[in-house]
Amino acid sequence: MLYAILAIIIGIGALIKSADLFVEGASGTAKYFGMSEFLIGMLILGFGTSAPELLVSASASLNGNGALALGNAYGSNIANIALILGVTTIISPVIVQHKIIKGEMLRLFAVTLLSFVLLWNYSISRIDASILLTIFFAVIIYSFKTGQKKPDEKEKTDDEKTIVIWREIIKLLIGLAILVASSKLLVWGAVEIAKILNVSDLVIGLTIVAIGTSLPELASSVTAAIKGNNDMAIGNVVGSNMFNTLAVVGLAGSIKEINAEPAILYRDISVVLILTLLLIIFSYTAKKSDKLQGNGLLCRWEGIVFTGCYVGYTAYLITSVQITGQ
Repeated sequence: MLYAILAIIIGIGALIKSADLFVEGASGTAKYFGMSEFLIGMLILGFGTSAPELLVSASASLNGNGALALGNAYGSNIANIALILGVTTIISPVIVQHKIIKGEMLRLFAVTLLSFVLLWNYSISRIDASILLTIFFAVIIYSFKTGQKKPDEKEKTDDEKTIVIWREIIKLLIGLAILVASSKLLVWGAVEIAKILNVSDLVIGLTIVAIGTSLPELASSVTAAIKGNNDMAIGNVVGSNMFNTLAVVGLAGSIKEINAEPAILYRDISVVLILTLLLIIFSYTAKKSDKLQGNGLLCRWEGIVFTGCYVGYTAYLITSVQITGQ
């Protein structure tokens, strides 16, 4: 018990510090290369923190458990919007640029809708997977082309910039490594305590482990929002969901055709679609405010709605599994 408690305390401390380091490095890297904060949030924060989902899903598909790969991807998408963005906006309201609402958010909804259509027959074939992967690479290329900022006037010499960029990259890499490691340490400690308290494996899996795997995204999004890097916080969620839907599912399906249960369609992807639509609607609500200069705003009450959706979804999962005995 003592080691588990120490793991939680150390994990939380390391998580907070590493998230701060990670976001600082990401922000500095974005400025150096002339990339928008949204792009760096989408590609580095979003894709980088979702890499574990890719490995888990690929491994699951290789072992013939494609349903786990789908559950991992869409479950993470639900957590990204409902839990991560929900908690982030409760702590610090997030301003959303109008162009992001009309661009990346609508594309995310379209991609999610496409995955719904592809799974209509309860399977992801290799052809379906190739479609998803092709769109994924197209999204990356398009994002790079449109996500560059206009060149600013140089204020530093090239030598100074070289020193700065290496420092920012080191911050980024070290921050990401500690972020992942500290989240695993925190989850281990929580699981050990739960076992000592005779909490069932099912409840542990659906609560502690599910939330624990989202801790890197949660910590980086909250830190980015508190620092005023709103685009980075939004980019983290949008990028992670894009990555999960296109790359994670696409790679798993390309390894081996996935046969899914009906629940993945009427329950999980439907929830992702509803949450994505809510995200767009909520982002539009404050668009006409003069203070926001035409941008949207995700405020605290909307964060409470998102968080409530996650609690309700998790409670439904626990209840339905207990009823079916699975």
